[in-house]
Amino acid sequence: MVNKNIALHEKLKEHFGFSKFKMNQEAVINNILDGKDTFVLMPTGGGKSLCYQLPAMVMDGVAVIISPLIALMKNQVDAMKAFSEVDGIAHFINSSLNKSAITKVKTDVLSGRTKLLYFAPESLTKEDNIALLRKITVSFYAIDEAHCISEWGHDFRPEYRRIRPIINEIGRAPLIALTATATPKVQMDIQKNLGMLDATVFRSSFNRPNLFYEIRSKHDAPKEIIKYIKSNIGKSGIIYCLSRKKVEELAELLLANNIKALAYHAGMDAATRARNQDYFLMEEVDVIVATIAFGMGIDKPDVRYVIHYDIPKSLEGYYQETGRAGRDGGEGHCITFYSYKDIQKLEKFMQGKPIAEQEIGKLLLMETVSYAESSICRRKMLLHYFGEQYLIKDCECCDNCLNPKPKIEAQDDVIQFLEALKDLGDKFKMDHIVNVLIGKNNALIKSYDHNNSKWFGAGIQHNDKHWGAVIRQALILGLVDKNIENYGLLGINSHGEEYIKNPFPVTITLIHNYDIELSKQETSLPVGKGGSIADEELFSILKDLRKKVAKEHDLPPFIIFQDPSLEDMSIQYPITIEEMQNISGVGVGKAKKFGQKFITLIKQYVVDKDIIRPQDMVVKSVVNKSGNKVYIIQCVDRKLDLEDIANAKNLSMSSLLTEIEIIVNSGTKLNIDYYINQAIDEDKAEDIYLYFKEDATSDSIDEAANELGSDYSEEDIRLVRIKFICEQGN
Repeated sequence: MVNKNIALHEKLKEHFGFSKFKMNQEAVINNILDGKDTFVLMPTGGGKSLCYQLPAMVMDGVAVIISPLIALMKNQVDAMKAFSEVDGIAHFINSSLNKSAITKVKTDVLSGRTKLLYFAPESLTKEDNIALLRKITVSFYAIDEAHCISEWGHDFRPEYRRIRPIINEIGRAPLIALTATATPKVQMDIQKNLGMLDATVFRSSFNRPNLFYEIRSKHDAPKEIIKYIKSNIGKSGIIYCLSRKKVEELAELLLANNIKALAYHAGMDAATRARNQDYFLMEEVDVIVATIAFGMGIDKPDVRYVIHYDIPKSLEGYYQETGRAGRDGGEGHCITFYSYKDIQKLEKFMQGKPIAEQEIGKLLLMETVSYAESSICRRKMLLHYFGEQYLIKDCECCDNCLNPKPKIEAQDDVIQFLEALKDLGDKFKMDHIVNVLIGKNNALIKSYDHNNSKWFGAGIQHNDKHWGAVIRQALILGLVDKNIENYGLLGINSHGEEYIKNPFPVTITLIHNYDIELSKQETSLPVGKGGSIADEELFSILKDLRKKVAKEHDLPPFIIFQDPSLEDMSIQYPITIEEMQNISGVGVGKAKKFGQKFITLIKQYVVDKDIIRPQDMVVKSVVNKSGNKVYIIQCVDRKLDLEDIANAKNLSMSSLLTEIEIIVNSGTKLNIDYYINQAIDEDKAEDIYLYFKEDATSDSIDEAANELGSDYSEEDIRLVRIKFICEQGN
């Protein structure tokens, strides 16, 4: 067992280039080092893999990792090899290897070079592999995606049930089970099946603060998607669709619009799926369009957006799929296109299934409807679903918090609907009740003589969208039942009867019309906390170099350096291997393995652009008036209000703008769009920008003010001039 006095933080920096742990990582690792069984429930992107990778590196013996997906195994092994200078530090054994490759793996394992050995559960059961593991010291067993063990889990794999007996056959060692999703029932099933009921349980927050959640009305969705992707060129994204047909159609549409996209679904042959996945990982394509039902197994940390063309069947599915965005802590935009017609399609798919299964499915769908149509903070609703409280009033990172939708008092409308439903009976679907209330005559209405009912046209003051929202709210509140056996028929229940007698306030949110208007605007919503870059030009150049180096090593680009590391380089400008080792997420091994080409490029860039690096500024700050530069760069990078930056340094706004002008004129690129967008009218900002781009003969503020007129303040002109210099000059 490892020396208990080992400095974990030093090992974290040495092996992985990070200076601090995330969430419960440190406590989990210490528990493993103490030789105790460990159960880890941590959300996607929370850093589960490090919980077993780091202890594997510092403990004696080989850690055996059991993982269900070949693609995930390959990604993790490639990542470990990139971090280490030791050839053979990590290997996998699964059906994708030939005999010579397996021989190479076994040689490395028996020689002691290998610290992590990954198995598919099917491969672990083979006698040859059991014999291999009996010959070595197993430091611990890690069962990744542990929910696959449980029949109650969302991705049950029967072969996972055989893991405990095989471990007993090989030789006991501490167990760590990890999953990103488990209800208490699933958790207990996992622990019982693995014989680890006494395990220490670590449950992390499900909050992903860097993700931006947004629901849009499904109005002209393909056009909206194309528009969004084209405003985020070069960023990786995943689009989920309900059917294979829609996947193919949408991928074809994106290609026709010069967007690099490929399809991915279970109906394709394995070779095509693998090729398309590799193209996505290697950044040969920007977008993968996939079916919701198919687990992609992609461990790509720099997915910048996840779009649901069709809404998922459950909030758990939604959380899992949106969780593939921003796993590196950078920006992640989660957009879902919602139409109640999609819910009705999903309900229809449930027909023919056992009644109990339909009942569960209906409840899950109602949770999804409630989430989509709510005006409450989306983060608060999601975390509540997973049993976690979010005490902050507004997350400022979802559409409901940033663009509150109008709420309508609907208590009287709910009562009117319930009374109409009670009178008309439980033989009708939602559309029929709505048509009666708005006085829309058709053959079905006439056949029941409902055109002569007192309820015909009684709700004509509202349109069908309004009444649809009222009825769905009644369903969510449990005032109405939807008949399971006779698909879609509504009936008032005892709670509804009680509501008529003792009503309470109810509000509804009409997202349909609101979002149609919103979709007509140029929407550029913030994308979470993280991902802003000081020098975008350098960042872009570094991405190109990373892609080139990745091709040379036949690795996905993010294995070389992840986006946050490139972002840190674009702020710090490292020009030596020692400086490169201090870049976030790099460490000693990566700096030596891949760093030289990057520091050579950065060194030349700094010379060509005559850039004053942050390190240089710190030295000069004692005697130089511009000692605030590093502080300003970091604050702007974090998108802090310029007024707050000025107040913190006891500067006037004019003096702060002078400091920023010095910074950008020296070649450093600052992005102050976030401030300009909130401080200056969009049309005014565009007029100023066009003046400097097309009409100005110098950068004089006075000349600009004379030309533009009195409606344009000096401060506005200076702000947009800074933006112009950064975008056009630096």
